[in-house]
Amino acid sequence: MAQDNRSTVTEFIILGFPSTKDFQVLFFTLFLLIYLFTILGNILLLLTLWTEPHLHIPMYFFLANLSVLEIGYTSVTVPKLLAVFLARARVISLTACLAQSYFFFFLGSTECFLLAIMAYDRYLAICNPLRYPMLMSSKTCAWLAFGSWGCGLLTPSLPNFLVRQLQFCGAVLDHFFCDVPPLLSLSCTDPYVSANTIFVSAAIIVLGSFLLTSLSYAYILATVLRMSSSKGRQKAFSTCTAHLTVVCLYYSTVIFMYVTPTARQSMDVNKVVAVVYSVLTPMLNPLIYSLRNEDVKKALRRMMLRIFHISGLGIPTGQCRSAAEPRHYEQPGNGECS
Repeated sequence: MAQDNRSTVTEFIILGFPSTKDFQVLFFTLFLLIYLFTILGNILLLLTLWTEPHLHIPMYFFLANLSVLEIGYTSVTVPKLLAVFLARARVISLTACLAQSYFFFFLGSTECFLLAIMAYDRYLAICNPLRYPMLMSSKTCAWLAFGSWGCGLLTPSLPNFLVRQLQFCGAVLDHFFCDVPPLLSLSCTDPYVSANTIFVSAAIIVLGSFLLTSLSYAYILATVLRMSSSKGRQKAFSTCTAHLTVVCLYYSTVIFMYVTPTARQSMDVNKVVAVVYSVLTPMLNPLIYSLRNEDVKKALRRMMLRIFHISGLGIPTGQCRSAAEPRHYEQPGNGECS
């Protein structure tokens, strides 16, 4: 009888960060700047990779996919968060909430797959350099990228369907976006099946891709340590450090959030961790790849000099050429992904 008297909630109020209510304008400005920097940084990285022909190789092809993903990933959550900070549009419908949750996990799963593929690409380039152009051809690159996006698109389908079958009694969502743990806590029907399905799916995707990434780097480390040339070791490490930094930052927070059950106890901690992997990591990715990758850094410098020259700021073309250091090819052109 109690079950029949329950009213099902069709709209939620996103709570956001209530403890910061005296600093809403400050946090709005901060997150707006982070969002703009993320969008512009990834667009600039994409333009750099597109305009530099010698960067049309597999490693940077996958990096371009990652940049596109990061633009979408941060756009799923941050615009709504900005509205919440201004105390506007706090209400979100159940349909919009489930759509936001779906796209968030679609892009998050795709990122896990892409990071694993990028590690595999580095493994082939360093451990099998002679066969690399054949193993990582243009066609292979395209299929790997397509597979990442396709698998990411399908991954949230079952969990999202199960959550859609639940009835919700609570209307206040204690988060800054429609994440699954706070959403399940508002269910007035037993969320056991949905919660465990989501937990198992997240564990398989996150831990599986992390294991493949770790395995690739274990082989890379073993190969690098056997190199007799210190210059060769330095070159090998330089192509991996940016990606390894991103991997450590992303997986440490995602594993804590979705694969460690004890992490679900404190929603305040979860929100802080969610800010790291959903807002800060997409912002840091173009910065990390620009500062820790010499090829991207040189290409970015050349592109900026060309832009200054075209805009008529008085920088002669010759200076643009002289500033550009000798091109460094990561692998022979046979392995290009244009």
